[in-house]
Amino acid sequence: MTHVSLVTIPDVWVSSLTGPFDVLTHSNDLIGDQGKIEAELVGLDTETFRTANGMPIAAHRSIHDVTETDVIYIPSLNIGGPVWETGRYDPIVEWMRAMFDKGARLCGACTGALLLAETGLLDGREATIHWFAEDTFRENFPKVDLQLERVLIATGPGGRLMMSGASGAWHDMILYLITREIGPVAAQAVARFFLLQWHPDGQAPYLRFQEQLDHSDAAIRTAQAWMSKNFTRPQAVEDAMRESGLAERTFKRRFTKITGYSPIAYVQNLRVEEAKKRLEQGSDPVDEISWQVGYEDPAFFRRLFKRITSVTPSTYRRKFQIPKIYQAAAE
Repeated sequence: MTHVSLVTIPDVWVSSLTGPFDVLTHSNDLIGDQGKIEAELVGLDTETFRTANGMPIAAHRSIHDVTETDVIYIPSLNIGGPVWETGRYDPIVEWMRAMFDKGARLCGACTGALLLAETGLLDGREATIHWFAEDTFRENFPKVDLQLERVLIATGPGGRLMMSGASGAWHDMILYLITREIGPVAAQAVARFFLLQWHPDGQAPYLRFQEQLDHSDAAIRTAQAWMSKNFTRPQAVEDAMRESGLAERTFKRRFTKITGYSPIAYVQNLRVEEAKKRLEQGSDPVDEISWQVGYEDPAFFRRLFKRITSVTPSTYRRKFQIPKIYQAAAE
């Protein structure tokens, strides 16, 4: 028997709590005698409260009554804006640390990784989270090696610290848990029945390139503004450098320090971002899109696109272009 405690606090997004709860409680009917899962909602107390979207809910048991558990699952949390305030759930954080010391697996889905990071157990280790929470995560937990492109990470002793990316990635986490605790055949049976999906390409295909414009270097801002409008030009970096009025070595050093990208990598990301929009919204062949965004060599463009997004242009189009049945519904 594997006991799973699903953390239930006012900040939870209900779907990432009730979805896994439904899957775990009903999975026993699918996995037969391979194993059993017992899932329950656990909170500070058992009083009914309203969640982030106003839905009333109550935990089955208080954390004070749960002295042993195999898995602690933290659902996606509504962080109330761009900033996560630490210290609001210290009793739960202390309980999680105590259960981890007893051998429990700690799992943070999406922004639930913020609460998991408060335990200090992620310091010096890799982690992932929804891209929306990147800034507040880095500010609060600078010792954690954040890797947004990954959709699922298991780290620490025995891989007992787990995180999944955006809210829908709880599919990956629950399937991984069932694989670890019960077995791969059980996970496949659950995936088929509930139409759950793995995301083997990670979060990289979903990430948008964010131009770093919140700085005071006027010369670099001038170059960035020029790049944003002229990134398809053959000599975009050289022309942007001339616009900045800086010497080449100075320009590259200051640009990389401020934006986090070399000038050529910055232009490449602008081009790929434009290509992504064209793949999502149009039907032009990949070779044509390669030329439109500034690459005469389609093979090079395909390699670059996959390096940045983890998928090929054709795969990206299949993943993100709106299916015809939905397009018809909008007409």
